[in-house]
Amino acid sequence: MIIVNLDVMLARRKMRLGELAEAVGISIQNLSVLKTGKAKAVRFTTLNEICRVLECQPGDILVFEPGPSDLKPESEAD
Repeated sequence: MIIVNLDVMLARRKMRLGELAEAVGISIQNLSVLKTGKAKAVRFTTLNEICRVLECQPGDILVFEPGPSDLKPESEAD
């Protein structure tokens, strides 16, 4: 599962979601969907702008943590 740490980066930069939305050029509603982890996708151009404004790397915002649905059944294991 992908974990979104946008709130962590905002806190580190002492920035509000509205400020980031304005700087990136997207609506606060769309940014909120990303922040809460409910987004199904994110455009690379949007991720690029978020990283530019927050002066961070994509891996600072998006992290993969295996969940139960990410584990292979034993019959498929190598």
